[in-house]
Amino acid sequence: MTTAFPPRKHRIAVAVFFFIAGFTFASWASRIPHIQASLKLNEAQLGSVLFALPVGLMVSLLIAGALITKLGSRKVLLIAACTYSIVLVLLGLAGSIMQLVICLFIFGMAGNLFNISVNTQAVSVEKLYSRSIMAGFHGIWSLAGFSGAAVGTLMVSMHLQPWQHFIIICCIGITNTFLFANQLIAHTSSSSNQPAFAWPDKTILHFGIIAFGCLVCEGTMFDWSGVYFKKVVHAPLQLTTLGYAAFMGCMAAGRFVADKVVMKIGSKKVLQYSGVVIAAGLALAVIFPTVTMATVGFMLVGFGVSSVVPIVYSRAGQSKTLNAGQALAAVSTVGFAGFLIGPPMIGFVAEASSLRWSFAVIALIGLLTSVMSGKLPKSE
Repeated sequence: MTTAFPPRKHRIAVAVFFFIAGFTFASWASRIPHIQASLKLNEAQLGSVLFALPVGLMVSLLIAGALITKLGSRKVLLIAACTYSIVLVLLGLAGSIMQLVICLFIFGMAGNLFNISVNTQAVSVEKLYSRSIMAGFHGIWSLAGFSGAAVGTLMVSMHLQPWQHFIIICCIGITNTFLFANQLIAHTSSSSNQPAFAWPDKTILHFGIIAFGCLVCEGTMFDWSGVYFKKVVHAPLQLTTLGYAAFMGCMAAGRFVADKVVMKIGSKKVLQYSGVVIAAGLALAVIFPTVTMATVGFMLVGFGVSSVVPIVYSRAGQSKTLNAGQALAAVSTVGFAGFLIGPPMIGFVAEASSLRWSFAVIALIGLLTSVMSGKLPKSE
């Protein structure tokens, strides 16, 4: 690993790429209700279409570790960041279900390569600081998500079409990619002794299962919070993104204090409490589906999920058996299966019963984080 700049410059550059990732994804999520309406999709159809994104994500997991090992996280990150921004525009231009499915598949692949490579960079920067800073990076991602949701609300109020909105976001993403590309850490060693494809060891698998329970809930918030506010809460059009904004804002706030909380009470307790808070927030939104109570519930979900992924990624990046890129890809293979299952499951359960009670099912899955965290050794 070579560092041509002081650690602070590397930290700022990596933070910018976390912001690009969160801002781009939130921009997509904020316009899902509009795209659903324009293509005349019911809940089951939307769930099936959204299935394409996590499928693309899972496919990319098969090659992410090998690509990062061979090319280095910097090159993979730059390619993924540009692709992610460009495909966002294509999502807004999709005029049929098939076009949307194809674009979502590519969006999922690019997004996950972005995710693994930028977290690999974050692990490297964390080593330069010799202390925990991972949650702060994820806080930037969440802050970007909150900002993206707010901008999405503005774009809706201005009656801009999704493709017009997405072109603006694309320009912002690509411009910053080129501005900060040289300040990323270049990995000169490819760790050739590591296998191209790696199955997670017992520790990484355990963390992956913890992430799975959390990411089912995150995926639900990303893809269905706007729809929930529109069809269950019956919020006014200008408030359909309020729940998503509340979720993302609280997730960001939680991540900016997570490093200190982990140091004070330990990662095991933080993970256990997180699952309880996630379930409580979703239950509140289900039992009292009003604008105020659902917003408070989604805020609790945001606080609940805030620490889980940063803790899991930080621990995986410290693996003694795999390099950081391979370890993150391995744990993501397990954890991000939650994205594969959660959003489409919501659609199918909603079609069979109701969207409201499908969120109750997700609340139970959120408790998986607490259950599995209780089995971690105290040293974790």
